[in-house]
Parts: sequence; C-alpha cells; structure tokens
Amino acid sequence: MKALVTGCAGFIGSNLMDRLLKNGHEVVGVDNLSTGYEEFLEKANNKKKFKFYNLDILNKRHILNSLMENIDTVFHLAANADVRDGWKHPHKDLLYNTIGTGIVLASARQSKTVKRFVFSSTGSVYGEADIIPTPETYAPIQTSLYGASKLSAEGFIQAYCEESGMKGYIFRFVSILGQRYSHGHVIDFYRNLLKDPTRLVVQGDGTQRKSYLHVNDCITGILLTLKKGNGKEKVNIYNLGTNETCTVNDSIGWITKNLDISPEVVYTGGKRGWIGDNPHIHLDCTKMNKLGWKPKYTIEEGILSTLKYLQENEWILKE
Repeated sequence: MKALVTGCAGFIGSNLMDRLLKNGHEVVGVDNLSTGYEEFLEKANNKKKFKFYNLDILNKRHILNSLMENIDTVFHLAANADVRDGWKHPHKDLLYNTIGTGIVLASARQSKTVKRFVFSSTGSVYGEADIIPTPETYAPIQTSLYGASKLSAEGFIQAYCEESGMKGYIFRFVSILGQRYSHGHVIDFYRNLLKDPTRLVVQGDGTQRKSYLHVNDCITGILLTLKKGNGKEKVNIYNLGTNETCTVNDSIGWITKNLDISPEVVYTGGKRGWIGDNPHIHLDCTKMNKLGWKPKYTIEEGILSTLKYLQENEWILKE
C-alpha cells in the first residue's frame, strides 16, 4: 500500500501512520501542525518509507494534488475536533471538516491512482438517538456543528465515489482513548486535578453515559476492514465502538482512585454538559464484529492507560 494520511501529526493520525509503517507500507503524511504535534512524528521520521509535508489542505491545494501521484489509499483524518466549543467558531467545522474533505476528495479524484478513500467520521452524527445501541442504518439527526460537518463530508464522499470509481470507507467513531491523546475529558480532568486535587468542576450532572474505544483497537478495526470488508458497495459505513458504556461519574471514580485523591465534585449543568453533548452514546458494532473484530481494551483500561500516558508526558498538558 502507498498511503497518504492527512492529520498525520494528530492523535489518531499519528498512531495510524506508525502502524502502517510498521506493516511495511509507504506513507506520505500531511499536517498543518495547528493542533498536531511534531513530537508525534519522531518515530515516523526515522523511517525511509515516510515523507512529511507541513501544509494546510485549504491553502495548498496544488501541492496536495502533486502528493496524490501514485497514492492508492487516502486516510483522511485532518479535522477540527473541538465539539464542545463549536459555536464559538462555527466557521471551523465547515472549513476544515466539510470543505477540507471536499478538497482532499478532489485531489484524490484528479490523481487517477487512488482506489480507496478512508474517512474518520463520528458517532455524533446520530445526535440524540432513540435507538440504543445505534446501528449504521439509523437516520442521523444533528445536534452539533461537528456532527453536521462530518455528515456533510460523508455526503461528498458518497458523491465522489459514485462518479470516480473510488471505494469509500467511513468509520463513525465513539470517543477515542490511548497514547498521544490530546483532548477530551481525561486530559481536562487530569489537568484540573493537578491544579487543585481537592475540587473537580464537571460540565453536566455526571450521569452522561458514553462509550469509549482505545486507539489501538480503532486502528486494528480500520485496517481489518480494508482487508476483509471489500464488498460490492461503493461506500461502506462502519461504527467503531465498544459493547459497553460508562458514566462520567464512573470515569471520575477510576481516575481519582488511581491518583489516590478524593476531590469534591461540583456539577455545573443538567444531563448535557454543553449544546450538542449527547447524553447517551452507544453504537451498535455488529457489522464490525462480523468481520472478526473485537476490542481488546475495556473502557476502564482505556481511561487508565490514557491517564498513565498523560502522567508520563505532561508536556502535552499545556493550554
């Protein structure tokens, strides 16, 4: 495989890139380093089969076009992932998640060599679903700009695959945990507890119930699907999550027990922590399970391994 990975210096992108290189594939990595980290590229930079380009897909389309030459698989992970503060800068979701995806698709189409387009979508596209666990066939209802922008990007993928002959793979993730984790509730809680181990302020009422997946399991699922899931469909949509959930309070309990502290927990809202925060996310992953995929990490193991990574890499806590 000769792959191009957008967002290669991000959390999921860098882990995916390292796995591809470990498996002997050639990788071209693209990232503008606005939210990614050069530190995440250190392993890859020592590999002969890796080339990195610091560029913004919105502003350097001509360079992106040239990088697509001889690429057969595009993994598009570059995105604005700030779900919580989406309404503070609504243009970002539209630009980076929807228009950015359209630009990458246009470059892939122009190359004539790209056969597979792999996209990191989100379980947030289902909104506040009334079917739990939620299957891929559920009609999405948008409650966040992030979810809306990702669903729009899915539509562009379907259209491009219809016309170009590329095969599309769309993965709707739950929240991802693990090494190189750089945003989300675990880093927020740990950062705040370092500042004041006696008090933890929580958005919502602590009863929000979510599913989480370790990044290693996520990448294994993606690559297994490319190997085994080659059906006749032009676009293939897969949920990626676990068969369990936990509440925010469960996560707080695991984290504080591990840190050996007992802070006062202060709740600041109702069942939603913010606009667009879906109080119950649990995806039906039967389609993935039929391919022989099953997560190795429990949610608790994923949260604690993430905490361990943050403790060993406190440089990433900078705000």
